[in-house]
Amino acid sequence: MILVTVRLPPQATLAQAMRRLGLTEEEVDTGYGLVLIDPGQGLYGLRVAEEAAGRIDPAAGGGPYADPRIEPYGPPD
Repeated sequence: MILVTVRLPPQATLAQAMRRLGLTEEEVDTGYGLVLIDPGQGLYGLRVAEEAAGRIDPAAGGGPYADPRIEPYGPPD
C-alpha cells in the first residue's frame, strides 16, 4: 500500500472518496480509512494499492508518499 493525499469536499467519507477516485475496496486500506490532514484545504490521506495510486489524478491532491512501518528502536526492555 502507498500513502496518497487527495482533495475532497468537507466531511468526506471513505465511501465517497472511493467513488470519486474510482477505487474498489480491494485497492484501499479500509482499516487505515480516510484521514483528514488539512481541513482548510480539504486534504485527506488514504492508503491505496500501488497500481491504484498511479491512476489517481495528481490534480486531485498530492502525490504518493513514503509510508514506512513504525517500529521500536533497539532491543525490547
